[in-house]
Amino acid sequence: MSKNIFSGLEDLGFDDIDGIDLYHTKKEKIEKEELLQLTDEEKQKKLLYDCEIICPVCDNDFKARAVKTSAARILRRDSDSFIIFDVINPYFYDVWVCDKCGYAAMKRDFNKIRDSEIELVKEKIRPKWQPRSYPEVYDVNVAIERFKLSLLNYYVIGAKASKKAMNCLKLAWMYRILENSENEAVFLRQALEGFNYAYFNEAFPLYNMDKFTSMYIIGELNRRLGNNDESLKWFSQIITTHGIPSKLKDRSREQRDLIKEAEQLEKGVDELNNDEVISKETEKPKKGFLSRFFS
Repeated sequence: MSKNIFSGLEDLGFDDIDGIDLYHTKKEKIEKEELLQLTDEEKQKKLLYDCEIICPVCDNDFKARAVKTSAARILRRDSDSFIIFDVINPYFYDVWVCDKCGYAAMKRDFNKIRDSEIELVKEKIRPKWQPRSYPEVYDVNVAIERFKLSLLNYYVIGAKASKKAMNCLKLAWMYRILENSENEAVFLRQALEGFNYAYFNEAFPLYNMDKFTSMYIIGELNRRLGNNDESLKWFSQIITTHGIPSKLKDRSREQRDLIKEAEQLEKGVDELNNDEVISKETEKPKKGFLSRFFS
C-alpha cells in the first residue's frame, strides 16, 4: 500500500501531495533539535515576538514582547497556582509598559481603563516618568520592576482590590523564583489582604477566579503565612459546602492535612524538648543539707 495518504488525488490535479507531514511532527522534531543547540537566551528569543500596542493614555504606538502560545511548557504548579515553566517564563512578559507616558498594567487590564483613570495617570505618573529601555529577553529582576510599576499605576487609578492583589501575588512568585522568602512573604501578605477585601466587597469572579477558587486561594495564602487557624476555616468551608468541584475539595483536604501534620510535628518537637528539660533536672546531683551554707 502506498505511504502517500493522499494517493488517488493526483488525477484531480494535486501532484505535490506526496510525503505530506499531516501533523507537522517532523517539523516539530527538527525545531526541538535546533533548540537544543542554542544558549538559554537564544532559545528564549526564538519563543518571543513583538505585538503592536496603542497606549490608551497617550495614544503612543509601541511594541510589547510576548511569548508564543506554543512556547509555554509547564513543569509543575505550586499549591497557590504559581506555574513553573520550562525554557521561557510567560510571567516575565505579563506587564505592558508604555515607554512614553509610564502607564503600565497587566496585559489583560491594559486597555480596560476609564477616562477618569486616564486623567489620573496623566496627572500622577506621566510627569515623573523617565523612559526605560528593556532588553530583548526579560529576566526575573526586569519582571519585578515591571510588576511594581503596574502596581503603582493600579494604586494611582484606584483599581479594584482584586487587581492589586493579583499583582502582589505575582510579585510574591517572582521573589519565590529568587528564593527571597522575606520579600515573598511581604507580597503574599499584601495579596491576602486584597483578596480578603475583594471577597467580601467585589462581585465574582475576582480576577477570573470564581467564589470557590477565591476561597481556596485565601485559605492557601493564610497557610503559607502561618495563619493556620484562619486557613483551616477556609479549607473546612470548601470541604463541607455542597456544589464545589471535587478537585478543589481534594486540594483543600491536602492542604488541611499539611497543616495538621505540621502542627503534630511541632507538638512532638515541643514535647521532646520538655522531656529533655525534665530529664536534665532529674539528673542534677542532690545537695546535702549543709551544702547551702558553703556554696
